[in-house]
Amino acid sequence: MSNEVVLDSSAVLAILKREPGAERVRAVLDRSILGAVNAAEVHSKLVDAGVSRSASEAMIRFLGCPIVAFNENQAMDAGALIAQTRELGLSLGDRACLALAIAREATVYTADRAWKDLSLQIRIEVIR
Repeated sequence: MSNEVVLDSSAVLAILKREPGAERVRAVLDRSILGAVNAAEVHSKLVDAGVSRSASEAMIRFLGCPIVAFNENQAMDAGALIAQTRELGLSLGDRACLALAIAREATVYTADRAWKDLSLQIRIEVIR
């Protein structure tokens, strides 16, 4: 298991919106990465909430987390995860995040409590 942390969209939004659990995410930002799918999801939610495109991009970049491309292997892993996550209602974005964490053997941080019920070969930290 690596020391790296993969951030789910909900963890990023917790910081940006100053929600409960944000302090737990801030504590690991220096070793965190954000998958491109989740970056798009965060960006979409901010723009949908009325934040300008440029301000949203600046907010995401200000976190300092490298944005990691979604590759073919992760696409296949995210697709296959449907079998384990269907009952929990995880989205494609959620599964893309998990696929990145699995590929990097990293811990994933999320605010989604349903993830606690997953039995995967990675560590999942629920921030609240």
